[in-house]
Amino acid sequence: MHGNTPHDGPVETEFAPEDRRALRRDLVDVATSTRDLLSDDFVVGGEISDDDGALHATVAVQPPAGSVVSAGFDPAGDEADDVESLARDLAAGAVLEAKHAAQDVSRAAR
Repeated sequence: MHGNTPHDGPVETEFAPEDRRALRRDLVDVATSTRDLLSDDFVVGGEISDDDGALHATVAVQPPAGSVVSAGFDPAGDEADDVESLARDLAAGAVLEAKHAAQDVSRAAR
């Protein structure tokens, strides 16, 4: 393109405070619902990023054994079914990951 681009570097995108608050509320709801489904041995956390000019939330679960399980979502409407569904999926994935890790350990001990 010979240096004739319309902008010089990454585009800075400003997000409305309401958008960030709504996404944070959704993030907290998913993380809280996920924690409620799991024992205290599982660590649940989340973060909001604005990569690629769009807001995005990620919730992650570290099982007592095995790899981290995570899911991301973008701002959407206030649909409680989506929050509960995502929380159930994350919890199930984390439990499955812990189960697989425990099976791997027991196989290695034989």
